[in-house]
Amino acid sequence: MKVLHIFDHSAPLHSGYSFRSLAILQQQRILGIDTRQLTSSKHYAPGPMAEQIDDLIFHRTAPGWLAKVPVLQQWDVIRQLERSLTALVLRQRPDILHAHSPCLNALAAARVARRFNIPLVYEMRASWEDAAVSHGSCKEGDLRYRLGQWLEKKALHQASHVVTICQGLAKQIADWGVAPSRITIVPNAVDPDAFSPCQHKDAGLVAELGLTEATVLGFLGSFYRYEGLHILLDALALLAPRYPQLKVLLVGGGLQEAALRAQAKQLNISDSVIFTGRVAHKDISRYYSLVDVFVYPREAIRLTELVTPLKPLEAMAQQGLVVASDIGGHRELIRHNDTGILFDADNPKKLAEVLQQLLQNPADWPRLKANGRRFVEQERSWQNSVARILPVYQQLTEAAG
Repeated sequence: MKVLHIFDHSAPLHSGYSFRSLAILQQQRILGIDTRQLTSSKHYAPGPMAEQIDDLIFHRTAPGWLAKVPVLQQWDVIRQLERSLTALVLRQRPDILHAHSPCLNALAAARVARRFNIPLVYEMRASWEDAAVSHGSCKEGDLRYRLGQWLEKKALHQASHVVTICQGLAKQIADWGVAPSRITIVPNAVDPDAFSPCQHKDAGLVAELGLTEATVLGFLGSFYRYEGLHILLDALALLAPRYPQLKVLLVGGGLQEAALRAQAKQLNISDSVIFTGRVAHKDISRYYSLVDVFVYPREAIRLTELVTPLKPLEAMAQQGLVVASDIGGHRELIRHNDTGILFDADNPKKLAEVLQQLLQNPADWPRLKANGRRFVEQERSWQNSVARILPVYQQLTEAAG
């Protein structure tokens, strides 16, 4: 079976999107699926039009002249991708087209699928218009938001089958009129072998970052407002007088870094908050090893209620102790007081109370850590997750004759 995947971007760019894409491709090849790969012009960089990453060849799409014209940029993405996809289909004759978010990819693929009578799977990974709201580039209900949602709905209804990453998005898709029988969840996952449990802290980094004898609350990821890191700093300020050994380790960077630094200074906790900046992917496990409690205090907004993150799974795979806000996206990953701890979202005082309870009861940490690792091994490995798509492909190819 030949499946042609259409992505927004891919490796060598590092992102949760590209990591999921690689995992899907690797697992599908293990299942015996012959995958081909194409990326859109949105993240085009001058270079070869076919780039080999490990044992995968990614075909690239160059932007057209409309890419420089405001408003028409999105149309250019669809137009150029349709051209690239048509050429690949003529050469490779795939059995399935599998377009991944954003919806522009699916809209281009739908035209080609109809032209060549090929089944189309559309994988909706996020609510992109809600992400735009959280980043401040549009407001809920404004023209851009409504246009983005209209295009998303159009893409969903044009697909032969829809894949998504979590229950929250699946419910939204069904509410938009897609029959549940046409929706399959392929949840975010991790490779347990790639995230083995951390046995010891990296001694070099402990000394370098001044974490000797510290209890470390950690977050690794991008600093967006909806990640709720300001809530974590407020909670630290409440705990600091009683627990002077507490440190917050923030690994990464992003739009909120300056605001977080200013907040730490205002709260008089700057000496207890360590900003490492972005670190190389090959070194990330060293930083994971430093963390005693992973904290994911996402705000309760439409985006976070619908969409599951990947980072808590990575922490659980390493047998990390996870504390997270009680929102829809987290409840799909964390069972309270079983695989981790949930606290009332948007409430620094409740987060501080939960952290204090953990600090007072370290004997319970091994149970929570072991349960989190077991959950990943049994329910959230890429092997188990990606296998869910095989029956969909088989059904679509049989129906296509």
